[in-house]
This record gives sequence, C-alpha cells and structure tokens, in this order.
Amino acid sequence: MKRSKDHLKLVVDRRNADARIKGVYLVTDQGDRLPARVREAISGGATIVQFRDKGRDMAARAELGRELRAICAAAAVPFIVNDDVELARQLGADGVHLGQDDGDPAAARQLLGPHKLIGVSTHNLDEAQAAQAAGADYIGFGAMYPTGSKEVEHLPGPDALAAVRPAISIPVVAIGGINRDNAGRVIDSGADAVAVISGILGQREPALAAAELALLFNRKRPAPRGAVLTVAGSDSGGGAGIQADLKTITLLGSYGASIITALTAQNTRGVAGIHGVPPAFVAEQLDAVLSDLPIDVVKTGMLFSAGVIERLAEKLAEFNRRIVVVDPVMLATGGASLTDGNAVTALKERLFPLTYLLTPNIPEAEKLTGLTIVDEAGMEEAAQRIQQMGTRNVLIKGGHLSEGNAVDILYDGRAFTRYRSPRHLTRNTHGTGCTLASAIAAFLARGEPLPEAVARAKEFVTAAIRLATPLGKGHGPVNHFLAAQQMQDRH
Repeated sequence: MKRSKDHLKLVVDRRNADARIKGVYLVTDQGDRLPARVREAISGGATIVQFRDKGRDMAARAELGRELRAICAAAAVPFIVNDDVELARQLGADGVHLGQDDGDPAAARQLLGPHKLIGVSTHNLDEAQAAQAAGADYIGFGAMYPTGSKEVEHLPGPDALAAVRPAISIPVVAIGGINRDNAGRVIDSGADAVAVISGILGQREPALAAAELALLFNRKRPAPRGAVLTVAGSDSGGGAGIQADLKTITLLGSYGASIITALTAQNTRGVAGIHGVPPAFVAEQLDAVLSDLPIDVVKTGMLFSAGVIERLAEKLAEFNRRIVVVDPVMLATGGASLTDGNAVTALKERLFPLTYLLTPNIPEAEKLTGLTIVDEAGMEEAAQRIQQMGTRNVLIKGGHLSEGNAVDILYDGRAFTRYRSPRHLTRNTHGTGCTLASAIAAFLARGEPLPEAVARAKEFVTAAIRLATPLGKGHGPVNHFLAAQQMQDRH
C-alpha cells in the first residue's frame, strides 16, 4: 500500500516513544515454546517485544499473539505487532512496526489511535526522515551486520547509523545481525535500542542472553557506570579482598558496594587469623543491598564457609542476579587456607549453577578438577571440566606456570580465547586474583561484552603488577592507582 501524502494528522505524544523504545528490542522467531522463551527473555532484561510471525494462519497467529500480549502486559513491556495493523488493533497491541512496503504510518495512526507506537523500517537517511515526517514514533535502521534470519538487501552498518542519528529526533532501533559481542559498536553509534532474534531466543538461556545485551547499555550512562557488589573477606593489609575489590571497581569507573563474609588479620607476610561472619548476617547484608541498589554485577571472593555460600546462592536466585563473577578463593598468596572443609562442595553444588564467569588460578583449578596442570593443554582440559560443572564461562589464569608469557584462557563452552601478557618476576603480587575478577566485573558493569571485559582487565592487572613498588616485608600489593591512570590514558 502506498503512503498517502494527504494523510490525516493526529496529535501524537512522542514522549511515550522516547521513554519506551530503548534497550533490548526482542523480535520473535518461529520456534517452539515461544511464550516460555519470551517470558525468560523479559525476565533477563528485554524491554520491548515485537511479534513477527510469517508461518501460521490468522487464527493461530491471533491465539499466539494474545498469549504473548498477556505476558508483556504482566511485565509492563510494550508489545508490538510486525506489519499487520489490523492484527495489532484486534490484540490491543501497544503498536505496530511497518516495513517500507507494508503501509502508511498515518493510516496506522488513524486506526490505532494517537497513543500507540508506530515504527517504520528504514535503510538510509531519506527513508528515516520520511518516516519521521509521516508520523512514526521510532524507526528501525539497518541492517547493521549480515544476518541468518533473512536475506539482507540493505547493509548500511554502524557507520551509516552514526551519520543518520543526529538528523533524527525520534528513537532509533538498530536491526540486523546484532549479538553480544558486536552490539557495543552499534550502541556507540547512537542506537536507542537493538533488535535481536536468535541472539536471545536462539540461545540456551534466553534470560542470560538478554541480561548480557541489556548490560551493554550502561556504556551510555554517566560515570560511575553500573554497579558492582563484591561479596568477599576483609584484608586488614589492604592488598586483597574487599579492599582490593573496591579500589579496583572505583578506579575503573563503576560503583562498588560490599558484603563482608569474614574478617582476616593479615599483612603482606601472611594470614594470622580469620573470623567468619555468621551466614545469617551475610544474608542480612545481601537483603539490604540488593533490595535497594541497582546492582548490575555480583563478584565473589573469599566466601569462607558452606553456610555463607548457601545463603548467597539463595539471595542471588531471589533477586534474579544473573551476571555473577566468581573468584573461587581458597588459598591466600602465602598459602593459608581461606575456606572451611565443606566450602568447595557447596561452591560446586550451589554456586556454580548460578555463575556467569569463574576465574580460578591453576592451583584452584587443580583442586576443583583433580588434574595436575603443567601447560596450556592442561588449562584447556580443566576449563572444559569446570564448565561442565555448570558455570557458563571459565577463565583459567596461567600466572602459576613458570615459563613463557602469562597466558589466561577463556572457555565459553564452544571455543577458547587466549589472553597473553609479559610475565613480570616480582614478589608484589598480593591481591592479583581479587583485582582481576573485580576488574572484569567493573568492565562488565560499564557495558563491555565479556571477551573485551577480560581483555581490559588483563591489561589492568598486568600494569598493576609491573608498576607495583615494594610495600611491607612479604608479598606486596599491586599498584591499582597507577594502573588505572595508565588505562585511562590508553582508552
């Protein structure tokens, strides 16, 4: 249907679109269990749902649409129908999204009313400006990248989006081939929302995939970007534990909150004593923070006891926290045990199934798997075994190997990624594990995808080791301050 130049003009409140068209824009697929997968995606952070169905007959499409509409209404998430204005009207949808050849925005407005959302797919500046002039509330713009969902005829990409964004006053939804690892560039180019199909609904855990994408939008926030909750023990010497975590998180530009699991009397020479915090009080701390602060990432360190781990697992599930970085702290740098006898079992059974990223060093990986690790092949095998225990991603830290560069290996269940850095022979390594995990958490909270967050954290820790100066009479701390300055200068 051609768009009419003499369309009926209605008063449109575009503030509605500005407030609602943002974040993770989920487009439905043709797969099984669609309502369940959409519900999961919304729980993870999808902020808009577009119902796109080309295969069912009208009656089946309407029945499925009503079920999806109810799910979205219960979650206060806008429900948009793709292309079909009449179906949108029948379902009481929040709006309709039109292709270039699928109807006139003004005619859709006349049928649906002034408060419904009208979106239009566009591929260049002329189409974007025409859609805005015709009364669209928002535009879809793309494709950003090649996609498997349909043949891509137009591929303007992020550079064209960056050129179009200043010329358009309505929200822009970027579409086409977007996933966790390439969405950051799209957001930086000006997208208010990113439209995703298989990047969420085609994943094993749609809720986690949505949470990963939602977190990327923190890169647009003013500093501090995002918030990290560290759950760990206190180091009276200040080089590791809660103290190192909060230094790292703050210096890298995120907001740090903390839960104390144990008090230690320690310095650079070792641990003189440990006083565990009762699990009930750890739970009370978690309730206080998670019920109030918008925590994006939870990072754990020394958890000390099985009881603390059990309370933590309960609260992570209760408060729906999915991006959890676990540093399985078992031994201090000087060799002292930092956990009780049942903690490792509780860690595997209760916390691993909730873990987004586990960051063991080689001794910790050996304790978790029973392997003896002497090279990178052993690190890979350990990563695979640990990932099969329930963690989504595993980063084996190779600093304890004695030869060559310091290599860390990330395994996501499909592929290995290596992060290499020069090895610095120094005694000043106290707190490196805490610092790396906290740096990864901070970069995730700031809106970096996992591979980039690990790369930047590795760069930060390497600089902190290299720039460390002797402090104390044993294993001195790394230099968080100068490393953060160097990161700021380089990025």
